[in-house]
Amino acid sequence: MTLPALMNTYGRLPVSFVRGEGVRLFDEQGKGYIDGISGIGVNALGHAHPGVTQAITEQAGKLLHTSNLYNVQRQQQLAESLRDASGMDNVFFANSGAEANEAAIKLARMHGHQRGIDIPHVVVMEQAFHGRTLATLTASGNRKIQAGFEPLVRGFIRAPFGDIAALESIANNNDSVAAVLLEPIQGEGGLHVLPEGFLKQLRELCDRNNWLLMLDEVQTGNGRTGKYFAYQHDGVLPDVLVTAKGLGNGLPIGACLAHGKAASLFHPGNHGSTFGGNPLACAAGQVVVETLNTEEMRNHVSDVGDYLRAGLRERLADAQHVVEVRGRGLMVGVELNSPCAGLVKQALDQGLLINVTAERVVRLLPPLIISRQEVDALLDILCPLILQWPAQSDAA
Repeated sequence: MTLPALMNTYGRLPVSFVRGEGVRLFDEQGKGYIDGISGIGVNALGHAHPGVTQAITEQAGKLLHTSNLYNVQRQQQLAESLRDASGMDNVFFANSGAEANEAAIKLARMHGHQRGIDIPHVVVMEQAFHGRTLATLTASGNRKIQAGFEPLVRGFIRAPFGDIAALESIANNNDSVAAVLLEPIQGEGGLHVLPEGFLKQLRELCDRNNWLLMLDEVQTGNGRTGKYFAYQHDGVLPDVLVTAKGLGNGLPIGACLAHGKAASLFHPGNHGSTFGGNPLACAAGQVVVETLNTEEMRNHVSDVGDYLRAGLRERLADAQHVVEVRGRGLMVGVELNSPCAGLVKQALDQGLLINVTAERVVRLLPPLIISRQEVDALLDILCPLILQWPAQSDAA
């Protein structure tokens, strides 16, 4: 028996896309689909964006790789743009969100050791998702993705998401904590949004206890919530910031940004990446930052995101099985009262790409360039499917 050439790591849907344009994808038969998930928050500027296409085409004709043993001009340019967009001090480039989170965890441990802590701990949240390397797997709050990979990495303490009292208790009873790591909005965990004012309280708690405040904005960053980074809604500044996904609009790139005391922790030899910050990925990233870090684009995301959530609430108002519509900007979740993974295939058949996370939350992460008219088209497909879901799932 011959095994497939690809490892069996994904439950793939029966479709193959060959072309994209804006918020739409096209399969081998020419059928068009509204992309409501944008590669899980990756294609922020949509498909075949002319600025990204031109940048990577020109860069590919000049230089792809030289190694981080030398100065990389594109990397320096993107680092300065991210610094300006974030208020952070400096950047380490990796190839993914998981790798960038690994850098953050290493910064936390180095900070802890400099404080004289023998075994530094990082406080992480229940239902969190930070990646699939061994350290980020352990930091994630999902037993399903951890099973079979024990022993996990020590050095993590778990707390309820958005519970400042629980974090205060940890601070009062544990002197081995060096940092806290969390997502402003939990993506894989079900589109849970932090309570109003929580980040300011957490910033104060971290300052009192000499903890690093580390934010995982792999999904929420790069304009997704209506600010360039989600923490900017709250007027705080983290010590460590992680982003990826939308930064490259499809090219692999991740970034770990640091501020203040965290910005001077790494020295040559402490960390590295062969491909991190290569000229091609940075060329794409530069176009993304320049395009998204404008008042016009931020206002567009806020406006269309409000329009999408309002449309969902209005059309699903009478559905007793819809628990809540929540999110921020163009990061939106519709929670049902039962598992609804089957909606993904039903939506695909109707020409819409969606995703279900935490078993019963329909997750929408459309390209940030989506228009109100395209939102209407998305709602015309999705809402009838959700309204009919209980009867269809019972019949199944």
